[in-house]
Amino acid sequence: MDVDNDLDQTLLQQFSCLGTTDRDELVKQLQILVGNNLNETAAAFFLDMNNWNLQGAVCSYFDFESPYKLPSMSLVKDVTIGEGESIPPCTKFTKTWRVQNIGDEIWPPGCCLRFSGGDQLCAAERIPVRPVGPGCTIDLSVDMVSPEQPGIYESKWRMSTPSGSYFGDVIWAILTVAEGGTMALTQQLSHFSELGASPHLDETNFNPFGPTSRPSSQTLFQDSVQQTQDGDTNMMC
Repeated sequence: MDVDNDLDQTLLQQFSCLGTTDRDELVKQLQILVGNNLNETAAAFFLDMNNWNLQGAVCSYFDFESPYKLPSMSLVKDVTIGEGESIPPCTKFTKTWRVQNIGDEIWPPGCCLRFSGGDQLCAAERIPVRPVGPGCTIDLSVDMVSPEQPGIYESKWRMSTPSGSYFGDVIWAILTVAEGGTMALTQQLSHFSELGASPHLDETNFNPFGPTSRPSSQTLFQDSVQQTQDGDTNMMC
């Protein structure tokens, strides 16, 4: 549902005049914008779901009230940046989450992964996501840069419909920045391993002085083509 086309010019003008961060006032304004039939508890729910952004809460409310239900998404796991990993300051890295469409309908075209709060660790605020079928999983990747100062940083991301309504689980990038962090190097070594190592190699029994089997040039070419086609997102059913 395209809420912007449904709201009249009066409401849009009201949006441009609102600059308050007082939560009680935001609740009252949301009730005025969508109608007083929305109680304070429900208004606070829609605002909290949208990080207390009034326009986002209005979009979510109208999407909720529309006959079209929101898509479904569940976080499966963090593919990169696990517990105990750290990264040096001012270092490029890739954060990847694996998520699943747990609904019974395909995600519509135009959905995206949106930064919604916390520390913004990359220039992009929206990452386009292609449609995902029911029951399928997809890897969502965001290229980030660690902050200059050591510490713990949290970046909040949500899936969003084309009209701007959030859906599914909240997903986080929780990053420890420390001198001597090895996470970026680990990612690079992992990438080289995927390109040049046998996919069935058992690293626990690996003998560096024994014979090794290398993939054929055809296999390397096919892997390279597949990675290029997948880009930042890999979908699995």
